[in-house]
Amino acid sequence: MALAEEQPEKHCWVCFATERDDHSAEWVSPCRCKGCTKWIHQACLQRWLDEKQKGNSGGAVSCPQCGTEYHITFPKMGPLVYFLQQVDRALTRASPFAAIGVVVGTVYWSAVTYGAVTVMQVVGHKKGLYVMERADPLFLLMGLPTIPVVLVLGKMFRWEDYLVRLWQRYSYKGKLPPGGRRYVPRVPADGFGAGDHLSVSRTLCGALVFPSIASLVGRLLFRRMPSNLQRTVLGGIAFVLIKGALKVYFKQQQCVMQSSRNILNYPERNGDGQNDGGEEDTEDTEDSGNE
Repeated sequence: MALAEEQPEKHCWVCFATERDDHSAEWVSPCRCKGCTKWIHQACLQRWLDEKQKGNSGGAVSCPQCGTEYHITFPKMGPLVYFLQQVDRALTRASPFAAIGVVVGTVYWSAVTYGAVTVMQVVGHKKGLYVMERADPLFLLMGLPTIPVVLVLGKMFRWEDYLVRLWQRYSYKGKLPPGGRRYVPRVPADGFGAGDHLSVSRTLCGALVFPSIASLVGRLLFRRMPSNLQRTVLGGIAFVLIKGALKVYFKQQQCVMQSSRNILNYPERNGDGQNDGGEEDTEDTEDSGNE
């Protein structure tokens, strides 16, 4: 009886109420905590569990103080509820794989559609339809998606950078003094301050738009060609060469600009009078204020 009187009073660590505040409340000690955090109202713990689980009743929850996982039991339900619960769990597990399948299928059929449109654009609408109608369906399903893949891979081959490096190698050859050091700048990336995501989007867009540009350039420069395929191929080659020449020249000029830059000393950095004449400007300001 003396030991029972020495037991500390129960305090709920959620609502901070004691057992004297509500004698009818149900108390529970769900973890290894002792002292003031040992006891908690059953209703307060249920509310706290709902906030932690956020509607996921199957998730495990542990005590925030001692880390003990709460042992939660559920009442037995009927067979229909059990069946629906198993179906819900199966759908939850299968939904990520289904989402991946939907995304892959969407990308695949988009690639097939793009490949078919590219074929009709390159060889002509009527001839393209005729060729695809006569071709093996399996060959179309396997061959058409490879068209955008080949275009993207071809776009990723940056042959202009190799020409710029070759140009730099011969332009700096013999110009450096013996034992002298001069910084040779790296080939700049496409776009000013282009990041990885911008480079990927630029490569993807450039590759997918290339057939349309090749067809347009072919119609403008090679009108006398009787075949639409020949016009598109020649137009694509002409566009690649013209764009490559301009790109090589532009990147080489960027390299020249970077190699000619100079980092100034600290006093010279603000040659516009901000630092060097800072004291004089301050004195003039103070004189004008005194006047």
